[in-house]
Amino acid sequence: MFGSFVSALSGLKAAGTAIDVIGNDLANLNTTGFKSSTLSFQDVVADVTGAASRQVGSGVASPLIFKNYTQGAIQTTGGPNNAAIQGQGFFIVRKADKGAPVATSPDITNDLFTRAGNFQIDKNGFLVSATGERVQGWSLNTATGKVSPSDPIGDIIVPIGSNRAAKPTTSFDANLNLDASAAAGAPFSIPINVYDSLGNSHVISANFIKGATANTWDATVNSADPAVTLTGNGPFTFTFNTDGSLQTVTGSDPTTGDITGIQMAITGGAQSPQNLSWSPWITPPVGTTAGLGRVTQFAESSATSSISQDGLPAAQLTSVTITDNGSVLADYSNGSQQEVARLALVSIRNPSSMVSSGNNNYRAGQDSAAPVVGEAGTGGRGTIVGGSLESSNVDMATEFTQLIIFQRSYSANARVITTTDQISQETINLIHP
Repeated sequence: MFGSFVSALSGLKAAGTAIDVIGNDLANLNTTGFKSSTLSFQDVVADVTGAASRQVGSGVASPLIFKNYTQGAIQTTGGPNNAAIQGQGFFIVRKADKGAPVATSPDITNDLFTRAGNFQIDKNGFLVSATGERVQGWSLNTATGKVSPSDPIGDIIVPIGSNRAAKPTTSFDANLNLDASAAAGAPFSIPINVYDSLGNSHVISANFIKGATANTWDATVNSADPAVTLTGNGPFTFTFNTDGSLQTVTGSDPTTGDITGIQMAITGGAQSPQNLSWSPWITPPVGTTAGLGRVTQFAESSATSSISQDGLPAAQLTSVTITDNGSVLADYSNGSQQEVARLALVSIRNPSSMVSSGNNNYRAGQDSAAPVVGEAGTGGRGTIVGGSLESSNVDMATEFTQLIIFQRSYSANARVITTTDQISQETINLIHP
């Protein structure tokens, strides 16, 4: 009979632990990336050698607590440094002393994992979590100018307040129509802004003159800029088919179709000469196969529909944004963007084995499978949604229902204790009336 004290006491402890877990879940209802917990109960049997019909049991063991890694709702925040994971996986963060240098390491044994993507940039330019751990990923490889996921992961540092060097123009093109009804000698000119190695802008012109031969126009590249002298600049003869499509361009490369060899000598300290190429073809002709030109000759007024060139002036960084694929994009004042880093994700085969370490972070437990690092959307890892955060997956209705159940369980076990106490008192009264 007195075993009921022990059984009921274990029930009180188990129900109390369950209520603690529910209280913790409800307290973190608004915690970014928080995962609720589930409980598993097991009975305790003191005598396992007797017959099944005589086993009474000794109560309940301390419940096992497991994290529930179901997906939380994705909430759009618009924050440029916010990111959410849709699917499996975790962000990788690493503790570091303030002011510590950038670190890269393929070993993530001691790293922490989190679903909370409310990141920020600290005063030293590091991308960090809300509690200051450095976010891990791949940074821009200065040798290749690209982000390579084959490199070891490391701290992500954002070039806050930096300038982007100018990119000198190396090629240009224009989509245009030349008036087929124009008289021989009729001119048409296209002004094109190009940039030197210092980011200075220069205006060059592609000048067309209607040829005396039918369906031909002669083009030269010139500039009225006193700092610019052009050589290898033509004339180049554009010949058109009777349907107005481009047939041939003299001086163009037979493989690429580009007009090469144009050189721009520049005064003022920029790189000189600067080589330029003009691309009059979308698809150059190959053998007997006609090409698709950017220039046409129809009986319509000569006009340009678009002009492009690949140069850029020097620029200042204006903002940094995490995009949907986990890329960290730097936006510059000249309208250009550059991927300066990419967030890494880690997948663990049995995430329920991980141990909470506070601050929305987890670490691998002794029974955890080896963490595997990779890009978002690969190897079973989820995708990254930029400008969003994952909400807590705590379901209030479920938690309140469980709270009522465990409250009743606690009350029932307390009643067992009071009943057993009354019975024991009656027994004592029989001995000592």
